[in-house]
Amino acid sequence: MTLTSTTIAGVLLGLLLGTGLTLLVWQLPWLRSRDLAARVDPYLRRSPSSSLFAAPSSAGRARTVLENLMGPVAQRGMSVLERLTGGPEQLERRLRLAGRRTSIDSFRVEQVVFGAAGLVLGVLAAIAAVGLRDSSVLLGLVLVILGAVCGVLLRDYLLGVEIKRRAARMAREFPTVADLLALAVAAGESPIAAMERVARTSSGALPDEFAATVADIRAGTSVSQALASLGSRTPLESLGRFGEGVAIAIERGTPLADVLRAQAQDAREAAKRELMEAAGQREIMMLVPVVFFVLPLVILFAIFPGLAVLEISL
Repeated sequence: MTLTSTTIAGVLLGLLLGTGLTLLVWQLPWLRSRDLAARVDPYLRRSPSSSLFAAPSSAGRARTVLENLMGPVAQRGMSVLERLTGGPEQLERRLRLAGRRTSIDSFRVEQVVFGAAGLVLGVLAAIAAVGLRDSSVLLGLVLVILGAVCGVLLRDYLLGVEIKRRAARMAREFPTVADLLALAVAAGESPIAAMERVARTSSGALPDEFAATVADIRAGTSVSQALASLGSRTPLESLGRFGEGVAIAIERGTPLADVLRAQAQDAREAAKRELMEAAGQREIMMLVPVVFFVLPLVILFAIFPGLAVLEISL
């Protein structure tokens, strides 16, 4: 059966009409479930001025705007995203590991935008499949849903890529930064002043984290807690061990310069081991150009003179 453009437009309009009617039916007062707070809320008299000691609203501005624009669709979309990509605690930790200062709601909005872009691409692919290849409408619906889900998962995958890149960048910076801290401490500076000097004179992901740690200490956080939070904010495991070692050295009075030099040496050894492991994992991939490109040329150069001599003799 050949579907014309008029039929495709009718199918899409029917889907939009059915979706709109479904949303309207869901919001009927006698069909939706309301909790106690929603039933009591219209009868409460609110004061025109709020107290200074009132707790601030937990919802972000971006989420509030999106909920006001899209209403219940945004709320259900946020809940679906939380089920697909993890809860708010896990997402907040991943955002902290990626070095992003945005809120959870802002990232959810980005996921909604990616999902909408994937939905548009899925609709285009569905129209092309149904109109050009005479495929079934069910396949077009599957393409639309798959595009939206892939858009959401793509944003989550990009966040994981950011975490891996930040971890690799910190692993490259860590030995040098540890040596700078050891030199500053050996010159007579305190550990806090040494971290502040490194954060002021260096640039990169790791000096920025040291600057945040110094800011926490200046704000009243203890040194051990600030160094522990430094390890939890970064995706590098060796940096967490570094914070614990420095905190123990400060508490027990161990020479800190020796501890920092040992940490730098351990970081370099860990980088060498990771490089060797990466080379071992890519050994099979390194054989591909040798087997399919270099070896045939070697065989050709070895056999061609013999074949040429045989042809001459014949």
